[in-house]
Amino acid sequence: MELKSNKFLDILPGLIVCIIIAYIGKYLGKLVPSIGGATLAIFIGMLFGNTLGNKSLYAKGSKFAESDLLSYSIVLLGGTLSAKTILELGVSGVSFIVIQMTITIIAALVIGKKLGFSDNFRYLMASGNAVCGSSAIASTAPVIDASDNDKVITITIVNLTGTLLMILLPFIAKIFFNSETLRTSALIGGILQSVGQVVASGIMVNEPVKDLSTIFKIVRIIFLVFVVIALGNLKSKSLPHSKECTSKSNIKIPWYVIGFFIMCTLFTLGIISPSICKILKTISNNFEIIALAGIGMRVKFKELIKQGIKSSIYGLSIAAVQVISALTLISILL
Repeated sequence: MELKSNKFLDILPGLIVCIIIAYIGKYLGKLVPSIGGATLAIFIGMLFGNTLGNKSLYAKGSKFAESDLLSYSIVLLGGTLSAKTILELGVSGVSFIVIQMTITIIAALVIGKKLGFSDNFRYLMASGNAVCGSSAIASTAPVIDASDNDKVITITIVNLTGTLLMILLPFIAKIFFNSETLRTSALIGGILQSVGQVVASGIMVNEPVKDLSTIFKIVRIIFLVFVVIALGNLKSKSLPHSKECTSKSNIKIPWYVIGFFIMCTLFTLGIISPSICKILKTISNNFEIIALAGIGMRVKFKELIKQGIKSSIYGLSIAAVQVISALTLISILL
């Protein structure tokens, strides 16, 4: 009991700051509706997190907001969406996701080899960019026997690149697709690495894009198991038989994806009523904007400077391929 109490006290300072930032963002968003409260919460979080908030005191709370609260938000979002909405992706939507992920993996492997990076580093970059950032990297690392150093550097590069794309993609969607919901959602949900980045980028456009881009992202995450197995096989084939990779990992679909589909099923079957749906939507939106403040607080400008030019070129090159291929595929398939 005392351990749980201490954990709560560790989280509290950072969580309170995230809540304050979120509601400052919401208030200012009403004054500047063209930008929106969610976007402002992210940028205020970035500003505070790199100045007064750059203290270990706030780290656990901002991490809780970024990961746990966002996960709860996604589960609750499932209770506001019908299965019909997910099925709207159709064969063309799923085909886009599969082809886009394949291109991303190939690009990460080829570009990384040209730049002289190790196999393990390239495999981690491939899974992190193709599927779901840190979670995919954590699932892939033990399968290919990657070092902690490779894992940490990859997570940093993938998250920093994703943060940059998170801000740029709404503008790119505006230019190429005039922010049309389906295509914009495919662009954001089909490229960005973490769920938090997808939610943050989607809400910069509007609520429907945020919801649909999250669905695109969740479908990508479902393919995590196949990507990890494929990369594990590639690693095994690159080694002598006597040194084949024997490490195994319990590859699990994140719990919030399962929760999302359970809630979605309950709503589709009418077990979740429209009145409860409204309550879930309100709670989800509040958790979401607090999580976005946490995401902003955890973006560290110093980390970007620390990364070498070569690593930065690698991350940005993969991002460029992702954007170009996604724009092309969306124009053809959607």
